[in-house]
Amino acid sequence: MENNKPAGLTARVRAWVAGIGVLTVLGLFVAGIVFWGGFNTAMEMTNREEFCIGCHEMKNNVYAEYQNTVHYSNRSGVRATCPDCHVPKEWVPKIIRKVQASKEVWGKITGIVDTPEKFEAHRLEMATREWARMKANNSQECRNCHNFEYFDYAVQGRRGANTHQQAFTEGKTCIDCHKGIAHKLPEVDQSIGAVNTHGAAPEVFHPPVAK
Repeated sequence: MENNKPAGLTARVRAWVAGIGVLTVLGLFVAGIVFWGGFNTAMEMTNREEFCIGCHEMKNNVYAEYQNTVHYSNRSGVRATCPDCHVPKEWVPKIIRKVQASKEVWGKITGIVDTPEKFEAHRLEMATREWARMKANNSQECRNCHNFEYFDYAVQGRRGANTHQQAFTEGKTCIDCHKGIAHKLPEVDQSIGAVNTHGAAPEVFHPPVAK
């Protein structure tokens, strides 16, 4: 019985091919290749920095901030672009991120953040959502370039070396400490009157370590 299964499957495939014709099968195969190639090309087109800053909301706000950071210009000449930090490289997480990004496109269409004032009003919400995403995946995009396991603590400054080793021991991830590494942080409620009443609580930036 077991030996008949492959033969039975082969026979069904042959019957299916004979039923619709060899040319039809070849046409479907070629169409599949063309569709996949077109889909993947479109995915990669939306994964370029030029696409990310194609709207003024991004170009005039977070991109302008990013240009003043070490991730944009540094002594080694290595740049981390928008998709390097905000789009996973693995296929399934990348697709999920693209679906999530549709909300950002909707924000563009409806003008939710189409002025600097509106952008600032939503900065904390947008930043918190991205921090949560990076926390959930253990700062995977950061770790594509930086990794605790390969740090040479001997060439780091004393403070950095001590902090990194402590963070590694406590199970922290990059985004726990490095919020604002490439973009301006939202306002913080400093309890100094009405000026910062809509700012984020300090624990948002440095959440307590779970015991």
